[in-house]
Amino acid sequence: MDAHEVNRVRAKLALFVADVFASVPRRDQRAKGDCYLRGLMLDSRRKSIQAMASRLPDGNEQNLQQFVNQSTWDPVPVQRRICERMLPLITPTAWVIDDVSVPKDGRMSAGVAPQYCGALGKRANCQVAVSVHAATDTASCPLQWRLFLPEEWASDTVRRGLARIPEDITHREKWRLALDMLDTLASWGMTPPVVVADAAYGTNAHLRAALAERGIDYVLAVRADVTAHPFGVQPVAPERNGLIGCWPQPRYRQTAPSVAALATDLGQEVFTPVTWRNGSRGELRSRFAALRVRPAGKAVERPIRAAASAGQGWWDGVLPDCWLLAEWPDDVEAPTDYWLSNLPADTPIADLVRLAKVRWRIEHDYRELKHGLGLDHFEGRSWPGWHHHVTLVTAAHAFLTEQRLSPKVPGPVSASTRSSMPSRTS
Repeated sequence: MDAHEVNRVRAKLALFVADVFASVPRRDQRAKGDCYLRGLMLDSRRKSIQAMASRLPDGNEQNLQQFVNQSTWDPVPVQRRICERMLPLITPTAWVIDDVSVPKDGRMSAGVAPQYCGALGKRANCQVAVSVHAATDTASCPLQWRLFLPEEWASDTVRRGLARIPEDITHREKWRLALDMLDTLASWGMTPPVVVADAAYGTNAHLRAALAERGIDYVLAVRADVTAHPFGVQPVAPERNGLIGCWPQPRYRQTAPSVAALATDLGQEVFTPVTWRNGSRGELRSRFAALRVRPAGKAVERPIRAAASAGQGWWDGVLPDCWLLAEWPDDVEAPTDYWLSNLPADTPIADLVRLAKVRWRIEHDYRELKHGLGLDHFEGRSWPGWHHHVTLVTAAHAFLTEQRLSPKVPGPVSASTRSSMPSRTS
Protein backbone atom coordinates (compact mmCIF):
# COMPACT_ATOMS: atom_id res chain seq x y z
CA MET A 1 0.00 0.00 0.00
CA ASP A 2 1.18 3.52 -0.70
CA ALA A 3 0.54 6.44 1.67
CA HIS A 4 -2.69 7.37 -0.12
CA GLU A 5 -4.09 3.83 0.26
CA VAL A 6 -3.13 3.75 3.92
CA ASN A 7 -4.93 7.03 4.56
CA ARG A 8 -7.99 5.76 2.69
CA VAL A 9 -8.41 2.86 5.13
CA ARG A 10 -7.37 4.70 8.32
CA ALA A 11 -10.91 4.66 9.73
CA LYS A 12 -11.33 0.93 9.07
CA LEU A 13 -7.91 0.24 10.53
CA ALA A 14 -8.79 2.21 13.66
CA LEU A 15 -11.90 0.07 14.18
CA PHE A 16 -9.88 -3.09 13.55
CA VAL A 17 -7.20 -2.08 16.07
CA ALA A 18 -9.80 -1.08 18.66
CA ASP A 19 -11.32 -4.56 18.45
CA VAL A 20 -8.24 -6.78 18.01
CA PHE A 21 -6.11 -4.88 20.55
CA ALA A 22 -8.91 -4.34 23.07
CA SER A 23 -7.01 -6.52 25.57
CA VAL A 24 -4.03 -4.11 25.52
CA PRO A 25 -4.72 -2.00 28.61
CA ARG A 26 -3.29 1.38 27.67
CA ARG A 27 -4.67 3.69 25.02
CA ASP A 28 -1.23 4.93 23.99
CA GLN A 29 -0.11 1.32 23.42
CA ARG A 30 -3.08 0.68 21.16
CA ALA A 31 -2.16 3.83 19.23
CA LYS A 32 1.37 2.48 18.78
CA GLY A 33 -0.16 -0.75 17.50
CA ASP A 34 -2.08 1.23 14.89
CA CYS A 35 1.11 3.05 13.91
CA TYR A 36 3.11 -0.19 13.68
CA LEU A 37 0.50 -1.83 11.47
CA ARG A 38 0.54 1.13 9.09
CA GLY A 39 4.31 0.89 8.92
CA LEU A 40 4.13 -2.79 8.06
CA MET A 41 1.57 -2.21 5.30
CA LEU A 42 3.36 0.70 3.60
CA ASP A 43 5.26 -0.07 0.42
CA SER A 44 8.95 -0.40 1.18
CA ARG A 45 11.69 -2.94 1.15
CA ARG A 46 12.60 -2.71 4.81
CA LYS A 47 10.19 -3.02 7.75
CA SER A 48 12.58 -2.55 10.66
CA ILE A 49 11.35 -0.22 13.37
CA GLN A 50 13.83 2.51 12.41
CA ALA A 51 12.82 2.37 8.73
CA MET A 52 9.08 2.37 9.48
CA ALA A 53 9.33 5.25 11.95
CA SER A 54 11.10 7.37 9.35
CA ARG A 55 8.28 6.88 6.84
CA LEU A 56 5.32 7.53 9.15
CA PRO A 57 4.24 11.10 9.98
CA ASP A 58 3.52 10.03 13.57
CA GLY A 59 6.36 7.52 13.73
CA ASN A 60 8.58 7.68 16.79
CA GLU A 61 11.38 5.14 16.77
CA GLN A 62 11.90 5.15 20.54
CA ASN A 63 8.19 4.69 21.24
CA LEU A 64 7.84 1.84 18.76
CA GLN A 65 10.98 0.15 20.08
CA GLN A 66 9.56 0.31 23.59
CA PHE A 67 6.15 -0.96 22.46
CA VAL A 68 7.59 -4.02 20.69
CA ASN A 69 10.68 -4.88 22.71
CA GLN A 70 10.10 -3.70 26.30
CA SER A 71 6.35 -3.41 26.80
CA THR A 72 4.65 -6.20 28.75
CA TRP A 73 1.37 -6.36 26.82
CA ASP A 74 0.21 -9.93 26.29
CA PRO A 75 0.05 -11.01 22.62
CA VAL A 76 -2.08 -14.12 23.30
CA PRO A 77 -5.48 -12.36 23.64
CA VAL A 78 -4.68 -10.42 20.48
CA GLN A 79 -3.94 -13.68 18.65
CA ARG A 80 -7.19 -15.17 19.93
CA ARG A 81 -9.24 -12.21 18.72
CA ILE A 82 -7.61 -12.43 15.28
CA CYS A 83 -8.62 -16.09 15.11
CA GLU A 84 -12.18 -15.26 16.19
CA ARG A 85 -12.46 -12.76 13.34
CA MET A 86 -10.71 -14.73 10.62
CA LEU A 87 -12.05 -18.27 10.97
CA PRO A 88 -15.69 -17.34 10.19
CA LEU A 89 -14.52 -15.08 7.37
CA ILE A 90 -12.25 -17.60 5.66
CA THR A 91 -14.30 -20.75 6.46
CA PRO A 92 -11.17 -22.86 5.99
CA THR A 93 -11.00 -26.09 4.06
CA ALA A 94 -8.12 -27.19 6.27
CA TRP A 95 -5.58 -26.04 8.82
CA VAL A 96 -1.99 -26.25 7.66
CA ILE A 97 1.02 -26.99 9.87
CA ASP A 98 4.26 -25.55 8.52
CA ASP A 99 7.41 -23.72 9.56
CA VAL A 100 9.44 -20.80 8.34
CA SER A 101 13.11 -19.94 8.83
CA VAL A 102 14.80 -16.56 9.09
CA PRO A 103 18.58 -16.26 8.55
CA LYS A 104 20.28 -14.37 11.40
CA ASP A 105 23.73 -13.06 12.18
CA GLY A 106 25.25 -13.64 15.60
CA ARG A 107 24.11 -16.04 18.30
CA MET A 108 22.16 -13.88 20.78
CA SER A 109 18.72 -13.62 19.10
CA ALA A 110 16.22 -15.91 20.82
CA GLY A 111 16.32 -19.42 19.36
CA VAL A 112 19.01 -18.73 16.78
CA ALA A 113 21.33 -21.65 16.01
CA PRO A 114 23.03 -23.44 13.10
CA GLN A 115 20.18 -25.56 11.68
CA TYR A 116 18.48 -26.28 8.39
CA CYS A 117 17.24 -23.03 6.88
CA GLY A 118 14.51 -23.44 4.29
CA ALA A 119 14.95 -19.84 3.14
CA LEU A 120 18.50 -20.66 2.03
CA GLY A 121 18.04 -24.37 1.26
CA LYS A 122 20.95 -25.39 3.46
CA ARG A 123 22.17 -25.48 7.05
CA ALA A 124 22.77 -21.96 8.32
CA ASN A 125 22.49 -19.71 11.35
CA CYS A 126 18.78 -18.95 11.64
CA GLN A 127 15.59 -18.85 13.68
CA VAL A 128 12.77 -21.29 12.92
CA ALA A 129 9.11 -20.71 13.75
CA VAL A 130 6.34 -23.31 13.53
CA SER A 131 2.93 -22.04 12.47
CA VAL A 132 -0.67 -23.15 12.00
CA HIS A 133 -2.74 -21.51 9.24
CA ALA A 134 -6.39 -21.64 8.25
CA ALA A 135 -6.58 -22.04 4.49
CA THR A 136 -8.79 -22.35 1.46
CA ASP A 137 -7.79 -22.04 -2.19
CA THR A 138 -8.70 -18.33 -2.13
CA ALA A 139 -7.66 -17.09 1.32
CA SER A 140 -5.62 -18.00 4.37
CA CYS A 141 -4.41 -16.59 7.66
CA PRO A 142 -1.90 -17.59 10.34
CA LEU A 143 -3.63 -18.66 13.57
CA GLN A 144 -0.70 -19.43 15.88
CA TRP A 145 3.09 -19.23 15.99
CA ARG A 146 5.73 -20.93 18.12
CA LEU A 147 9.40 -20.00 18.02
CA PHE A 148 11.48 -23.20 17.97
CA LEU A 149 14.09 -23.34 20.73
CA PRO A 150 17.02 -25.63 19.81
CA GLU A 151 18.48 -27.94 22.45
CA GLU A 152 21.57 -25.79 22.93
CA TRP A 153 19.35 -23.06 24.39
CA ALA A 154 17.77 -25.30 27.03
CA SER A 155 20.60 -24.93 29.56
CA ASP A 156 22.33 -21.77 28.33
CA THR A 157 21.30 -19.52 31.20
CA VAL A 158 23.34 -16.56 29.99
CA ARG A 159 21.75 -16.35 26.57
CA ARG A 160 18.32 -17.20 27.94
CA GLY A 161 18.57 -14.34 30.41
CA LEU A 162 19.71 -11.83 27.81
CA ALA A 163 16.97 -12.95 25.41
CA ARG A 164 14.36 -12.87 28.23
CA ILE A 165 13.17 -16.40 27.59
CA PRO A 166 10.67 -17.50 30.29
CA GLU A 167 11.86 -20.24 32.64
CA ASP A 168 9.09 -22.64 31.62
CA ILE A 169 10.09 -22.50 27.95
CA THR A 170 12.46 -25.28 26.93
CA HIS A 171 13.35 -27.33 23.89
CA ARG A 172 10.39 -29.05 22.22
CA GLU A 173 10.37 -30.81 18.89
CA LYS A 174 8.61 -28.96 16.10
CA TRP A 175 5.82 -31.54 15.84
CA ARG A 176 5.13 -31.11 19.55
CA LEU A 177 4.96 -27.34 19.08
CA ALA A 178 2.36 -27.94 16.36
CA LEU A 179 0.30 -30.05 18.77
CA ASP A 180 0.66 -27.37 21.46
CA MET A 181 -0.84 -24.83 19.06
CA LEU A 182 -3.72 -27.12 18.13
CA ASP A 183 -4.39 -27.69 21.83
CA THR A 184 -4.35 -23.94 22.50
CA LEU A 185 -6.81 -23.32 19.68
CA ALA A 186 -9.01 -26.18 20.93
CA SER A 187 -9.08 -24.54 24.38
CA TRP A 188 -10.53 -21.48 22.60
CA GLY A 189 -13.26 -23.63 21.04
CA MET A 190 -11.57 -23.77 17.62
CA THR A 191 -11.02 -27.12 15.92
CA PRO A 192 -9.77 -27.86 12.40
CA PRO A 193 -11.90 -29.44 9.66
CA VAL A 194 -8.74 -31.32 8.55
CA VAL A 195 -5.03 -30.88 9.29
CA VAL A 196 -2.52 -30.98 6.44
CA ALA A 197 1.28 -30.74 6.52
CA ASP A 198 4.34 -31.54 4.47
CA ALA A 199 6.47 -34.66 4.83
CA ALA A 200 8.65 -33.13 7.54
CA TYR A 201 5.63 -33.48 9.83
CA GLY A 202 3.55 -36.22 8.19
CA THR A 203 6.35 -38.79 8.26
CA ASN A 204 6.33 -38.59 12.07
CA ALA A 205 4.13 -41.46 13.28
CA HIS A 206 3.85 -39.92 16.76
CA LEU A 207 2.25 -36.80 15.28
CA ARG A 208 -0.21 -38.89 13.26
CA ALA A 209 -1.13 -40.90 16.36
CA ALA A 210 -1.54 -37.74 18.46
CA LEU A 211 -3.87 -36.19 15.89
CA ALA A 212 -5.93 -39.39 15.76
CA GLU A 213 -6.13 -39.48 19.58
CA ARG A 214 -7.50 -35.93 19.51
CA GLY A 215 -10.13 -36.92 16.96
CA ILE A 216 -8.55 -34.72 14.27
CA ASP A 217 -8.72 -35.78 10.62
CA TYR A 218 -5.54 -35.34 8.62
CA VAL A 219 -4.04 -35.56 5.15
CA LEU A 220 -0.28 -35.56 5.69
CA ALA A 221 2.51 -35.85 3.14
CA VAL A 222 5.03 -38.59 3.89
CA ARG A 223 8.42 -39.59 2.53
CA ALA A 224 8.66 -42.36 -0.03
CA ASP A 225 10.44 -44.67 2.44
CA VAL A 226 7.59 -44.73 5.00
CA THR A 227 6.46 -48.35 5.34
CA ALA A 228 2.95 -49.80 5.33
CA HIS A 229 1.29 -53.19 4.99
CA PRO A 230 -1.35 -53.76 2.32
CA PHE A 231 -4.84 -53.55 3.77
CA GLY A 232 -5.65 -57.25 3.37
CA VAL A 233 -2.53 -58.68 5.02
CA GLN A 234 -3.28 -60.31 8.38
CA PRO A 235 -0.99 -60.75 11.41
CA VAL A 236 -0.28 -64.34 12.42
CA ALA A 237 0.61 -65.79 15.80
CA PRO A 238 2.89 -68.85 15.74
CA GLU A 239 1.92 -71.91 17.69
CA ARG A 240 2.97 -72.02 21.32
CA ASN A 241 5.91 -74.30 22.06
CA GLY A 242 5.19 -76.24 25.22
CA LEU A 243 3.14 -75.13 28.21
CA ILE A 244 5.58 -72.66 29.72
CA GLY A 245 5.99 -69.02 28.76
CA CYS A 246 3.78 -66.34 27.26
CA TRP A 247 1.46 -66.94 24.36
CA PRO A 248 3.07 -65.72 21.13
CA GLN A 249 1.71 -62.38 20.05
CA PRO A 250 0.27 -61.99 16.54
CA ARG A 251 2.37 -59.98 14.17
CA TYR A 252 2.87 -59.41 10.48
CA ARG A 253 5.30 -61.97 9.12
CA GLN A 254 6.02 -60.10 5.90
CA THR A 255 8.33 -57.12 5.84
CA ALA A 256 6.26 -53.98 5.30
CA PRO A 257 7.03 -52.42 1.89
CA SER A 258 7.54 -48.70 1.39
CA VAL A 259 4.65 -46.54 0.23
CA ALA A 260 6.65 -45.95 -2.95
CA ALA A 261 6.73 -49.69 -3.63
CA LEU A 262 3.01 -50.06 -2.90
CA ALA A 263 2.15 -47.25 -5.29
CA THR A 264 4.49 -48.44 -8.03
CA ASP A 265 3.11 -51.99 -7.85
CA LEU A 266 -0.34 -50.65 -8.69
CA GLY A 267 0.84 -49.78 -12.19
CA GLN A 268 0.42 -46.44 -13.89
CA GLU A 269 -2.82 -47.54 -15.55
CA VAL A 270 -4.54 -47.51 -12.15
CA PHE A 271 -3.77 -43.84 -11.62
CA THR A 272 -6.65 -41.62 -12.74
CA PRO A 273 -6.61 -37.94 -13.76
CA VAL A 274 -7.86 -35.54 -11.07
CA THR A 275 -8.22 -31.76 -11.29
CA TRP A 276 -7.98 -30.07 -7.90
CA ARG A 277 -8.30 -26.37 -8.77
CA ASN A 278 -8.06 -23.76 -11.48
CA GLY A 279 -4.76 -21.92 -11.55
CA SER A 280 -3.82 -18.69 -13.26
CA ARG A 281 -2.72 -20.72 -16.30
CA GLY A 282 -5.62 -23.14 -16.37
CA GLU A 283 -6.57 -26.36 -14.62
CA LEU A 284 -4.11 -27.98 -12.24
CA ARG A 285 -4.31 -31.66 -13.03
CA SER A 286 -2.33 -34.84 -12.44
CA ARG A 287 -2.83 -38.59 -11.99
CA PHE A 288 -3.59 -40.11 -8.59
CA ALA A 289 -4.41 -43.41 -6.94
CA ALA A 290 -5.72 -44.09 -3.43
CA LEU A 291 -5.65 -47.37 -1.53
CA ARG A 292 -6.18 -48.53 2.03
CA VAL A 293 -3.01 -49.50 3.89
CA ARG A 294 -1.83 -50.19 7.43
CA PRO A 295 1.18 -47.98 8.35
CA ALA A 296 3.94 -50.00 10.01
CA GLY A 297 7.04 -49.43 12.11
CA LYS A 298 7.90 -49.45 15.80
CA ALA A 299 6.68 -45.88 16.31
CA VAL A 300 3.27 -46.99 15.04
CA GLU A 301 2.99 -50.24 16.99
CA ARG A 302 4.23 -49.17 20.42
CA PRO A 303 1.38 -46.76 21.27
CA ILE A 304 -1.12 -49.52 20.37
CA ARG A 305 0.65 -52.07 22.55
CA ALA A 306 0.77 -49.55 25.41
CA ALA A 307 -2.97 -48.96 25.06
CA ALA A 308 -3.66 -52.69 25.09
CA SER A 309 -1.58 -53.23 28.21
CA ALA A 310 -3.37 -50.32 29.92
CA GLY A 311 -6.61 -52.27 30.12
CA GLN A 312 -7.94 -52.70 26.60
CA GLY A 313 -7.22 -56.41 26.51
CA TRP A 314 -4.93 -58.54 24.40
CA TRP A 315 -3.76 -56.81 21.24
CA ASP A 316 -4.76 -58.74 18.15
CA GLY A 317 -1.81 -57.36 16.17
CA VAL A 318 -3.99 -55.65 13.56
CA LEU A 319 -2.67 -52.20 12.71
CA PRO A 320 -5.20 -49.43 12.01
CA ASP A 321 -5.85 -48.75 8.36
CA CYS A 322 -5.83 -45.42 6.55
CA TRP A 323 -5.64 -43.95 3.08
CA LEU A 324 -2.45 -43.89 1.04
CA LEU A 325 -2.75 -41.28 -1.70
CA ALA A 326 -0.05 -41.29 -4.39
CA GLU A 327 0.62 -39.00 -7.35
CA TRP A 328 2.12 -40.25 -10.60
CA PRO A 329 2.31 -37.50 -13.24
CA ASP A 330 2.14 -38.47 -16.91
CA ASP A 331 5.65 -37.36 -17.80
CA VAL A 332 7.63 -39.25 -15.14
CA GLU A 333 8.63 -42.90 -14.70
CA ALA A 334 7.47 -43.42 -11.09
CA PRO A 335 5.17 -41.92 -8.46
CA THR A 336 6.44 -38.63 -7.05
CA ASP A 337 4.41 -37.77 -3.93
CA TYR A 338 2.61 -39.61 -1.14
CA TRP A 339 0.12 -38.78 1.61
CA LEU A 340 -1.45 -40.70 4.51
CA SER A 341 -4.95 -39.81 5.67
CA ASN A 342 -7.30 -41.05 8.38
CA LEU A 343 -10.38 -39.72 6.59
CA PRO A 344 -13.26 -42.22 6.26
CA ALA A 345 -12.92 -45.14 3.87
CA ASP A 346 -15.68 -43.77 1.63
CA THR A 347 -13.92 -40.42 1.03
CA PRO A 348 -13.78 -39.67 -2.73
CA ILE A 349 -10.30 -39.47 -4.21
CA ALA A 350 -11.05 -35.96 -5.50
CA ASP A 351 -11.53 -34.78 -1.89
CA LEU A 352 -8.27 -36.39 -0.80
CA VAL A 353 -6.41 -34.70 -3.64
CA ARG A 354 -8.00 -31.30 -3.00
CA LEU A 355 -7.00 -31.43 0.67
CA ALA A 356 -3.51 -32.73 -0.06
CA LYS A 357 -2.90 -29.86 -2.45
CA VAL A 358 -4.40 -27.00 -0.38
CA ARG A 359 -1.05 -26.53 1.34
CA TRP A 360 0.14 -24.45 -1.67
CA ARG A 361 -1.72 -21.49 -0.19
CA ILE A 362 0.68 -21.28 2.76
CA GLU A 363 3.59 -20.59 0.46
CA HIS A 364 1.67 -17.55 -0.70
CA ASP A 365 1.09 -16.61 2.95
CA TYR A 366 4.81 -16.70 3.66
CA ARG A 367 5.63 -14.60 0.60
CA GLU A 368 3.21 -11.91 1.72
CA LEU A 369 4.22 -12.11 5.37
CA LYS A 370 7.94 -11.94 4.62
CA HIS A 371 8.24 -9.79 1.51
CA GLY A 372 5.18 -7.57 1.96
CA LEU A 373 4.77 -7.28 5.73
CA GLY A 374 8.25 -7.70 7.16
CA LEU A 375 7.89 -10.94 9.11
CA ASP A 376 11.63 -11.55 8.82
CA HIS A 377 12.68 -7.89 9.25
CA PHE A 378 12.55 -7.85 13.05
CA GLU A 379 15.96 -6.77 14.36
CA GLY A 380 15.35 -7.31 18.07
CA ARG A 381 16.79 -10.23 19.98
CA SER A 382 14.32 -10.86 22.79
CA TRP A 383 11.70 -13.59 23.11
CA PRO A 384 8.88 -11.12 24.00
CA GLY A 385 9.91 -8.78 21.19
CA TRP A 386 9.74 -11.55 18.59
CA HIS A 387 6.28 -12.61 19.76
CA HIS A 388 5.03 -9.01 19.76
CA HIS A 389 6.36 -8.47 16.24
CA VAL A 390 4.92 -11.68 14.79
CA THR A 391 1.54 -10.92 16.38
CA LEU A 392 1.54 -7.46 14.81
CA VAL A 393 2.50 -8.89 11.42
CA THR A 394 -0.34 -11.42 11.72
CA ALA A 395 -2.73 -8.58 12.58
CA ALA A 396 -1.63 -6.62 9.50
CA HIS A 397 -2.09 -9.70 7.33
CA ALA A 398 -5.54 -10.30 8.83
CA PHE A 399 -6.60 -6.70 8.17
CA LEU A 400 -5.50 -6.86 4.53
CA THR A 401 -7.25 -10.21 4.10
CA GLU A 402 -10.47 -8.74 5.50
CA GLN A 403 -10.26 -5.87 3.04
CA ARG A 404 -9.62 -8.17 0.08
CA LEU A 405 -12.58 -10.38 1.01
CA SER A 406 -14.93 -7.45 1.57
CA PRO A 407 -17.87 -7.74 -0.85
CA LYS A 408 -18.34 -3.97 -1.01
CA VAL A 409 -14.98 -2.26 -1.19
CA PRO A 410 -11.94 -3.52 -3.13
CA GLY A 411 -9.24 -4.30 -0.62
CA PRO A 412 -5.77 -2.74 -0.62
CA VAL A 413 -2.85 -4.80 -1.84
CA SER A 414 0.74 -3.83 -1.15
CA ALA A 415 2.91 -3.25 -4.21
CA SER A 416 5.47 -5.73 -2.95
CA THR A 417 2.76 -8.36 -2.71
CA ARG A 418 0.79 -7.49 -5.85
CA SER A 419 3.32 -8.89 -8.32
CA SER A 420 3.54 -12.29 -6.57
CA MET A 421 -0.09 -12.71 -5.62
CA PRO A 422 -2.12 -15.26 -7.60
CA SER A 423 -5.53 -14.30 -8.92
CA ARG A 424 -8.67 -15.15 -6.97
CA THR A 425 -9.21 -18.02 -9.42
CA SER A 426 -5.80 -19.56 -8.79
